[in-house]
Amino acid sequence: MIEVKNLSRKFGELVAVNDISFKIGSGQIVGFLGPNAAGKTTTLRMLIGYLQPTSGEILINGKSIFTHPLESIRQIGYLPESNALYDEMSVYDYLRYMGSLRGLDQAQFETRLDFVIDKCGLKDVISQIIGTLSKGYRQRTGLTQAILHDPPILILDEPTNGLDPNQIFDIRELIFELGSEKTVLISSHIMQEIQAVSDRIMIINRGSIIIDEDKELLVTQLNNRKQLVLELEAGKLALEELIAQIPELEIHRNEQIGEELFLELSAPADIDLKRLVGEHARKHKWLVLSMFIRRHSLEEVFYNLTRNLQKEAPEDSEAGEIEPEETSNEVVEA
Repeated sequence: MIEVKNLSRKFGELVAVNDISFKIGSGQIVGFLGPNAAGKTTTLRMLIGYLQPTSGEILINGKSIFTHPLESIRQIGYLPESNALYDEMSVYDYLRYMGSLRGLDQAQFETRLDFVIDKCGLKDVISQIIGTLSKGYRQRTGLTQAILHDPPILILDEPTNGLDPNQIFDIRELIFELGSEKTVLISSHIMQEIQAVSDRIMIINRGSIIIDEDKELLVTQLNNRKQLVLELEAGKLALEELIAQIPELEIHRNEQIGEELFLELSAPADIDLKRLVGEHARKHKWLVLSMFIRRHSLEEVFYNLTRNLQKEAPEDSEAGEIEPEETSNEVVEA
């Protein structure tokens, strides 16, 4: 379990992280989002003990990461965004070295190795020199070292960076599997991945947590109107009758293409729009070819929340500057 209490970090006059608090329990997968320079990487670096906070407290299973550093770090698997690797080592030698740093003896290492190379898809490159690996295999090697010692807590910064769609699917399934019994915190700019794997969403902006909510509840709360999309064949629509039944109804599209009609309707979220329109369709003998509720994506939620706050912030706001710990130097492979 991770517990953060009133955590802050300043770089001179710049407030990178501003008095944030949250808890993440076992069996939870939490997506950690924010625009560039929002404080994400600074927060993650404090969570693993790499960076000291200006104030506040971080507890790993009830113990401070700063007063019990070795005990706390043993319980964490960390994949940094930069994914620093030893290019001159083979994948096997690198993992053996990381296992020794984690205190695994040879028998423990070999047992865990079989599991992690299978789950992360490294069997074909286990003897290959890291410097010759593609970006996707380098990313998988970094993820492998993060889970090698079977930690109860995983902190993953851009875990699917550089992976192809098949690899992303495999890693997503692995995260699901690990998340059933571990505490998992994932930071990513790929909203589809966060939406696919997370149970809960935290959004940080300008150093403060602006959203910390169950994923499904978050999207539902921000969708104050339901939008229903229909494709149908009908002799008579009788939309005036439907509007009389649902005064708040709005029609956004009413278009005929060939023999098919396309309707887009919206109403307040507390109205069972799908059922009412379905009953109307049966009454007037519509042939409904498709009908679904269109929901805002996590990208739309993120954009609306962070962009609105950025517009509201004063131009000379300290948090608007690029924080030193949020920058990174990416090595471009030939």
